[in-house]
Amino acid sequence: MRTKRLKKNKINVVTLGCSKNVYDSEVLMGQLRANNKEVVHEEEGNIVVINTCGFIANAKEESINTILEYVQKKEEGDIDKVFVTGCLSERYKPDLEKEIPNVDQYFGTTELPGLLKALGADYKHELIGERLTTTPKNYAYLKIAEGCDRPCSFCAIPLMRGKHKSTPIENLVTEAEKLAANGVKELILIAQDLTYYGLDLYKERRLADLLRELVKVEGIEWIRLHYAFPTGFPMDVLEVMRSEQKVCNYIDIPLQHIADPILKSMRRGTTKAKTTKLIEEFRKAVPEMAIRTTLIVGYPGETEEDFEVLKEWVREMRFERLGCFTYSHEENTHAYKLVDDVPEETKIARANEIMEIQSQISWELNQEKIGQTFRVLVDRKEGNYFVARTEFDSPDVDNEVLIDASKFYLKTGDFANVKIYEAEDFDLYGEVV
Repeated sequence: MRTKRLKKNKINVVTLGCSKNVYDSEVLMGQLRANNKEVVHEEEGNIVVINTCGFIANAKEESINTILEYVQKKEEGDIDKVFVTGCLSERYKPDLEKEIPNVDQYFGTTELPGLLKALGADYKHELIGERLTTTPKNYAYLKIAEGCDRPCSFCAIPLMRGKHKSTPIENLVTEAEKLAANGVKELILIAQDLTYYGLDLYKERRLADLLRELVKVEGIEWIRLHYAFPTGFPMDVLEVMRSEQKVCNYIDIPLQHIADPILKSMRRGTTKAKTTKLIEEFRKAVPEMAIRTTLIVGYPGETEEDFEVLKEWVREMRFERLGCFTYSHEENTHAYKLVDDVPEETKIARANEIMEIQSQISWELNQEKIGQTFRVLVDRKEGNYFVARTEFDSPDVDNEVLIDASKFYLKTGDFANVKIYEAEDFDLYGEVV
């Protein structure tokens, strides 16, 4: 006998995947709230909306497992309805409808009005920047564009997110003002490709102009750049970074590989020489800059020689921040035609080797910070420590500064000047000065 426990129409939004999905969930929740719907994020509700990721194998697996988990709860009578949206749903909707038919409805990445209708809500066009943020109150993601026009061979994002589409500068400024009014102090600018910003709307790259407008927003103190593409990087952005105190000396620029045969096969539109020159220009223009990159190992045809070239280059470039992924063979991408010929254990071993090199580099760079004082932003309290970040660190992926809560009192969202007295591979310990 099925029993209904949660009679009330409370909508629980469950978010999987990247910061772009976090943003999309927040927009969905803002729309629902404006329609007077009761909405929660990853708490109990009798109606569940799962915002899925479909980027690589691990993410797809997590999304499918989450869908199955909630479908089972529906079958057991614990919840009433399950809706699925996001990238996995966009990419595999017909397959999902066949394999997991107990989901009430599937929606793609551009079908927000349809999803709202299914939830008994209307899409409100006037809600520019109205979101229910799920990040700590001091920072928020600001999605400045959707989709991607790049032809990278390994990437399925254009299949799921479509062509590049910039959001107008005035809309983004309005959104930033609303976030600042709610206590947000740090904006993390995100897009599949920040550097392409403006080309579709204004026929020229306008990221620097956008930054110049955003720094005028009262209450915003840090602006951080995530996911820049190396080819065609607009160098005027570096000038803004150098001259505007609010723009963090930080950039996330996924470079993926450096061996020329791999870059060519990946269709990255660059070479080792050009990429190295670009990083040198970054460091010359903004010597303080922390550069974060991500790499892919085990791409089809990656030889030991290619991998050695990559390792040597990582040692030489000494990136402040670096992450490494193993290649995932994704159907309907250009690289899917290639033979996925690097064994899984080799991929994992190579990723571990890269991260070991990076761990040592990070430790050495962190030792240099001992005795220095940094302005930090407090994200949360965890155990006996306040956890904070410098302008050179993004949430969740970068170094953290730990401050002893028994000696110092801080609040989430506070800025403080902290002197570093101890440093590990990825954590710094400091005291308020």
